[in-house]
Amino acid sequence: MLTADYYINGILQQDRIVLSKAITLIESTRKEDEAVANDVLKACLQINKQSKRIAITGAPGAGKSTFINAFGQHLITQNFTLAVLAIDPSSSASKGSILGDKTRMEDLVSNKQCYIRPSASLSHLGGVAYRTRETILLCEAFGFDYIFIETVGVGQSETAVKNMVDLMLLLLLPNAGDELQGIKRGIMEMADIIIINKSEKENDVIAKIAAAQVKHAVHLLSASEKDWSPAVLNVSSIEKTGIEELHEKINSYFIKMHTSGFLTHNRNAQDYYWFEETIQQELQYQFSNNSNVQQLKASLQEKIKNKEINAVQAARFLVTNFLEN
Repeated sequence: MLTADYYINGILQQDRIVLSKAITLIESTRKEDEAVANDVLKACLQINKQSKRIAITGAPGAGKSTFINAFGQHLITQNFTLAVLAIDPSSSASKGSILGDKTRMEDLVSNKQCYIRPSASLSHLGGVAYRTRETILLCEAFGFDYIFIETVGVGQSETAVKNMVDLMLLLLLPNAGDELQGIKRGIMEMADIIIINKSEKENDVIAKIAAAQVKHAVHLLSASEKDWSPAVLNVSSIEKTGIEELHEKINSYFIKMHTSGFLTHNRNAQDYYWFEETIQQELQYQFSNNSNVQQLKASLQEKIKNKEINAVQAARFLVTNFLEN
């Protein structure tokens, strides 16, 4: 088995093969990998590097991968490095994932300044994969200037990613009047910058109307604690228009968040959030993998079927039994 030092040294030396192996290690569900993975993550926390963590979300078809390809190219021409964590939807039956985003980032795939890591969501809530947060920590320790997290899409549980990143980009299409109907108020409130993507010349009129509609909708939302009014920009990933303006807006955002101290405050709050989340996950794991629980559960399921006990009573009895033993 490879040691923690192997992974840590490889990350410090910016060896991408080792980085990929380290991500595979922390994604592993094997108990024997846990100790080494924990040592690697602990060491990465001590490495004093800070990337710009940016989530990119939007409904399926909004052009997230094409946008990342265009904006990533722009960043690379400015001599920045970029890690893209592309989360793909997984089949609930086969657990398979298409992992097709790489094909839509053809200009970035072979570029040495960009690292792309597709991961299957495996039906994990929040639009992210099981170990996305830990993968971010590894990529940050590696030294990437920017880390993009491309989420599965907009949905009711598309919120966990907000607690992993510094900035949230929401992509909408020019037909925003229809699009806004299907987007939850929560995702609009979480967005720091909203992009009307696919604002090509032939869509110029409807794209500008869409931007005006979204600006009006944003104006009606409650102010956030960070004292930042979400910007609404028209961008064409194909024609490469609006990209420079977007980069300037992102820079302005980070300058303001650094100056106000919000960036540090926000990352601390995120750590506390994931502390609580991990407690829940660990309790769930211990409960679900307890052999006594599974035996009693099977017995209680039979009693529920025979109407000897109701579901709520059975659940409470099962949990009480687990806690007492």
